[in-house]
Amino acid sequence: MYEIENVLRDYAWGSTTAIASLLGRPESGRPEAELWIGAHPDSPSVAHTPDGGRRPLDDLIASDPEHFLGAESVAAFGPRLPFLAKILAAAQPLSLQVHPSLEQARAGFAREKDAGLDPHAANRNYKDDNHKPEMIFALTPFEALCGFRPAAETRKILDHVAGAFPSPNECPALVQDLLSELSAADEGAGLHAAFERLITGGQAVAEATALVVAALLSGAPLAPYEAELGTVISLNEKYPGDPGVLISLLLNRISLQPGEAVYLPAGNVHAYLHGLGVEVMASSDNVLRGGLTPKHIDVPELLKTIDFHPVGVPMLHAGKTMMDQEVYRPPFGEFQLQRIELGPDSGPVPLAQSGASVVIVVAGAVYLDSPKGDLELSRGSSAFVAAAEAPVNVHRAAGSNEPALAFAVTTGL
Repeated sequence: MYEIENVLRDYAWGSTTAIASLLGRPESGRPEAELWIGAHPDSPSVAHTPDGGRRPLDDLIASDPEHFLGAESVAAFGPRLPFLAKILAAAQPLSLQVHPSLEQARAGFAREKDAGLDPHAANRNYKDDNHKPEMIFALTPFEALCGFRPAAETRKILDHVAGAFPSPNECPALVQDLLSELSAADEGAGLHAAFERLITGGQAVAEATALVVAALLSGAPLAPYEAELGTVISLNEKYPGDPGVLISLLLNRISLQPGEAVYLPAGNVHAYLHGLGVEVMASSDNVLRGGLTPKHIDVPELLKTIDFHPVGVPMLHAGKTMMDQEVYRPPFGEFQLQRIELGPDSGPVPLAQSGASVVIVVAGAVYLDSPKGDLELSRGSSAFVAAAEAPVNVHRAAGSNEPALAFAVTTGL
């Protein structure tokens, strides 16, 4: 087992307080958006080695993949840590985005590599050859857009928007065009047409968005669509006229309470709006953006990647392990998330291992106990646990009078 130091990403949308408060350390004064916990080559965690040295986690794993990852993980995912965990703190909306399937990622990465595109180019779509299914576990109330809602529900909202104008003639033609497209017999085709109209509409969409927002702010009632129309208003404040503002009406608007989680497969259009959570994904940085961003948007590639079928909100409910601990298992083999809570009377909790694991402590202190040694972790500390270290039990640290809470990620094999 190795204590690790993790890389903090200071994207502009990050909170200046949430991650520092969670981990019990001073604020930096800068936005703190994502704490990366894993071995992704762009920002690998750094392991403290027994000789007192420091070694990037991807380099350490590469020295003996079967020892660190386990033979089953290497056979399934290759000689790399198959997941990446993050603490994510959104004070402002993230970009509207979608992640490719494994096949799309491999093909797209090879295509851009063969074309000689710089790996760090602003117009690069594929940073690596892996897919990026993910999940988010809410630590605070967490707001997001996630997947297409049924077209009939969006039509009701657009009808309400049309009614916010003093007369039908004042309602932008775009709203009627969207209503017509969303009435298609083939629901997926209708959602595709509506999304494509918005993402490619340019100035016409920007002008229509301004008119819609002005009508909503004129005193027209938002009920019963306060969340959806309030999102339109707030997104337009940050990204005036952006196509993502009205695209948000095509998507499920969700509010997670602390302890709730959703998973996001390939093709799911989504945007995190606000909140603090534990995010886990396959180890990839492949993102195709669709709005709410000044960054590169490749519309043809985006349209090939999106799944335009309406979906229910993909909630992820915990299963129970021994000692009544919660494990969240999405339908992806790369990862699962274990929530470990230890009160004054708690006995040791088995770490739900299936290959390598990472552990981060967000309250109290714990120690990890294996036949090969122990490691104590205080609040804000984290560790990498090799597959060969199993079995590992998690205890509340001796002398600690407060409850402990930790999260552990391992493969879902």
